[in-house]
Amino acid sequence: MKSIAFKPVITIVGRANVGKSTLFNRLTRSRQALVADFPGLTRDRHYGEGRLGSRPYLVVDTGGFEPVVKDGIVREMARQTEQAIAESDVIIFLVDAREGVNRLDYDIAQLLRRSGQPVLLAVNKAEGMRYGAAGFEFHELGLGEPYLISASHGDGVGDLIEQALSHIPEPNLPEEPEFDADATDEAPQHRIKLAIVGRPNVGKSTFINALMGEERVIAFDMPGTTRDAIEIEFEHQGTPYTLIDTAGLRKKGRVFETIEKFSVIKTLQAIEASNVVLLMLDASMEISDQDASIAGFVVESGRAVVVAINKWDDVDSYKREWAKREYARKLRFLDFAKVHTISALNRQGIAQVMRSVKSAHAAAYRRLSTPKLTRVIHEAVEQQQPPRKGIFRPKLRYAHQGGQNPPIVVVHGSGLEAVSDSYKRYLEGRIRETFDLEGTPLRVELKSSRNPYVQEK
Repeated sequence: MKSIAFKPVITIVGRANVGKSTLFNRLTRSRQALVADFPGLTRDRHYGEGRLGSRPYLVVDTGGFEPVVKDGIVREMARQTEQAIAESDVIIFLVDAREGVNRLDYDIAQLLRRSGQPVLLAVNKAEGMRYGAAGFEFHELGLGEPYLISASHGDGVGDLIEQALSHIPEPNLPEEPEFDADATDEAPQHRIKLAIVGRPNVGKSTFINALMGEERVIAFDMPGTTRDAIEIEFEHQGTPYTLIDTAGLRKKGRVFETIEKFSVIKTLQAIEASNVVLLMLDASMEISDQDASIAGFVVESGRAVVVAINKWDDVDSYKREWAKREYARKLRFLDFAKVHTISALNRQGIAQVMRSVKSAHAAAYRRLSTPKLTRVIHEAVEQQQPPRKGIFRPKLRYAHQGGQNPPIVVVHGSGLEAVSDSYKRYLEGRIRETFDLEGTPLRVELKSSRNPYVQEK
């Protein structure tokens, strides 16, 4: 058992309509924000991977913060923002340069000072304003020198995020085996890091008990921090694994017990630190937006995934058919993942799940030979050519592997910017079928060669 380091967390807080979501989209370089929606977490709370800055991190966009409200949905939003603050490494407090300081800004600033977390005061919408004048009055908040930015135009955002990262010690993120395109070995030479995720009470603790066995006693009582979690090494049928725990395990007698808490931030960090994610669902409950959000983050992170629908023995045939339809409708983007129906309490299906975990891990690190990849691409084109764009048709010439975990296939040719998403999915399907890539996302990148007869301006 040892502690590991997770990606640091930067949380954006502020009152409504100051530009938090715009800054979030700027930092993640995406408008596809993940939204976790379940009791106690509003639709305004977004999570994503930071893609602007010199180091990897997670960024959280919170709802409009009104800490003085005592009840209703606004109070619930405030409570969740307070939880996000407690779990973060750095807080970016966003205010509006054009509206100036108001009473709510003072209330938020007071709460942030009490939190003890590093806080950067960012004055948004400062484009076109005199720098000194735009930030002068915000010194009254007592949070140090204001950083003047424009989230919509990007002005000052790079400097802001580098300053935020400077407050966080360099994390010891899990090392990935370096990809060598010329290597021939098939099996990855490292322990399989497995994160078991899902909302509370789906049976994660029961599954862990069944997996680890009663005679396996590892006791610890260690409060979690934002960056630290626990690795537990174990072996299953001759294969070494590392279980990445985020809920906190404690000993009860000689059996593991998982405290059924749920933290979106710690779940996302566990996914980032793992090789394979086991997503657990409850057959007796509908698939929530929370489940779909976690699954979406797994795919975005490129992690291999296995799905276990637990408590299958507790539902009748009608409910089972309903659960299958629910899964196919809401999680159809996980069509590459192996799905198991299990009963963790009765230890039914555990062995099959672990075999799929091992298989998904092998698929994520599989080596794809260049000649075979190129042959697959050529055969796919022979069977179905890409649609023309005007009088020209994209030409796919050869392909090679560009990375692992997830497998990345780089296809070279000309005019490939005209290849449609549907045709790209067609290529992914052909590659996945040929190389048996069940359980892992697959990324196909298209690179067009430059036409030497076209004059560059």
